[in-house]
Amino acid sequence: MPHKKSFYITTPIYYVNDKPHIGHAYTSIACDVLARFKRLDGYHVKFLTGTDEHGQKVEKSAEKAGVSPQEFVDMVSESFRELTHQLNLSNDDFIRTTEPRHIHAAQAVWKKLEESGDIYLGSYSGWYSVRDEAFYAESELTEDRKAPTGAPVEWVEEPSYFFRLSAWGERLLKFYEEHPDFIYPPSRRNEVVSFVKGGLMDLSISRTTFNWGVPVPGDDKHIMYVWLDALVNYLTATGYPDENAEEYKAFWPADVHMVGKDILRFHAVYWPAFLLAAKIAPPKRIFAHGWWTNEGEKISKSLGNVIDPQQLISVYGLDQTRYFLMREVPFGNDGNFSRAAMVQRINSDLANNIGNLTQRTLSLIFKNCEGRIPTPPHAYGADREKLLASIRDLMDRQAFHQVLATIIDIASAANEKIDREAPWALKKDGTEASLAKMRQVLYELADDIRVIALLLQPFVPASAGKILDMLKLGEEARHMPALTTPLPPETVIDKPEGVFPRFLDE
Repeated sequence: MPHKKSFYITTPIYYVNDKPHIGHAYTSIACDVLARFKRLDGYHVKFLTGTDEHGQKVEKSAEKAGVSPQEFVDMVSESFRELTHQLNLSNDDFIRTTEPRHIHAAQAVWKKLEESGDIYLGSYSGWYSVRDEAFYAESELTEDRKAPTGAPVEWVEEPSYFFRLSAWGERLLKFYEEHPDFIYPPSRRNEVVSFVKGGLMDLSISRTTFNWGVPVPGDDKHIMYVWLDALVNYLTATGYPDENAEEYKAFWPADVHMVGKDILRFHAVYWPAFLLAAKIAPPKRIFAHGWWTNEGEKISKSLGNVIDPQQLISVYGLDQTRYFLMREVPFGNDGNFSRAAMVQRINSDLANNIGNLTQRTLSLIFKNCEGRIPTPPHAYGADREKLLASIRDLMDRQAFHQVLATIIDIASAANEKIDREAPWALKKDGTEASLAKMRQVLYELADDIRVIALLLQPFVPASAGKILDMLKLGEEARHMPALTTPLPPETVIDKPEGVFPRFLDE
């Protein structure tokens, strides 16, 4: 294959102690949008997702379910693999931390950390939350002795290997300074910098009180702390520790690790420290997105208001759900799911704006131009080069909501144009000048629809594909660089069919 620029994007690997929820769907769709955009823009893309399957929480859940940990993770991991199909994700790989390739990579990283002198054996005593799989300092606990997340904690005392995180504070601050785009959005960067400036303590990276995990090389009484094991997954998928592996050379360092803000510290503090200590380049960006509420309320199992992505899809449709999640909230901020907002987006943005524009324009062409895209008397002067540059910039900043706002602006302007120019009236007028004007207007509108559908592909792939099919555009004409190539006139089209139905609230 010809040499292309490569792009590597990852979701966090999802912890198998739970059923997939809106948070998992949100991160996965965001990664899918970026992966699809980059592929359409000529990149060689790797898009990774998967499941995090070790740790005490899994061991306890398996015990409760009366099955072995391996049987338990096999079962739950499958529901996350299913999610990739339900959401129409284009991931190239699905990693499980119980796979031999991953255990091999995690142990290789451990050995590198040992060689660098960043690991020592000591004993750990402190507060640990099984639910968060995280250690907490006394000062971080709430008044009623809970983790900041509200999870219960227990006092743990056991022998433990430690990673000398305390030695990495200054080096991490220097790294953040030299790589200002490493943590996104900028508000999260400030959070991480102030955490590191507050002083780092050495990190306990092994456990001995349970055994569901990756054995520590050379000391099988210990298993690796689940977070050290889990983070290595991003490397595993590129063929590490074989540094000559094609994928490792093409894709490491990763371009974007997409994570929820609750796991930012692990990714923006621990992970680069582990990698720098192991003499491996850190990823180029950690993007931490916000959390969703449900009808204004915090989502929690106890409130019984967890949002099941499968249910959203069955009620509203897959592309409609994908669109809403990427459009409703500036990516990086917290967002609120409400039924009213979902219905409003489907009806006003998709049905009334894009759907209506497509249906009206193509019906007028089918009826008044003998079913052919008309030849315009004049070249269409829209600046597509500038538009493409702007979209690339927004995508590179993960500003998905702004890309969609731009698309909606193009559709709104086109709808205004059709109302203002009234091509049906020009046809009725029948003079040569009016008919020429009608051909010009309908051609411009059809080209606007082409641009809208091209840009929508990463977000609503099935629906955008239908619009491009109606315009009879081939594979090459669907890539992002084709944005600047106008629609071929005289293309014969079929009678158009509706793409975005209105949502009728029962």
